[in-house]
Amino acid sequence: MIRMMNKNELDTVMNIWLETNTKAHGFIDRGYWEGNYELVKGMLPDSELFVYEENNAIVGFVGLMEQQYIAGIFVDQDSQSQGVGKALLDYVKESHSELSLHVYQKNVRAMDFYLREGFAVVKEQIDESTGELELTMNWVNG
Repeated sequence: MIRMMNKNELDTVMNIWLETNTKAHGFIDRGYWEGNYELVKGMLPDSELFVYEENNAIVGFVGLMEQQYIAGIFVDQDSQSQGVGKALLDYVKESHSELSLHVYQKNVRAMDFYLREGFAVVKEQIDESTGELELTMNWVNG
């Protein structure tokens, strides 16, 4: 089931955020993610957050900012490659005609996922916080 996140689920969502980021971005020091934990935790309530719930447990979430920007899709490690990320993406695609996101070029698994789901690379830039090459990807319905 996909639904809006309840405020009391923020810690659960943040744990998924931290663990997923550190696993997916082994090329970035874990301290970077830990150092940004409180900043992100403070920003999340201002985003549209949809969680994927299975057997009364949150196993993933998607965050939208500024109407059409996907801040990220995060899936608990034990639930990856089971369609959770695709279900979350399809859920936000249903109510949007355009979406955009950023992904690190070295995060090949995520890049391949978004390309497979119809996103196209429209820009490359260096993320000043990490020094890593980051791609801007867009999706347009139709």
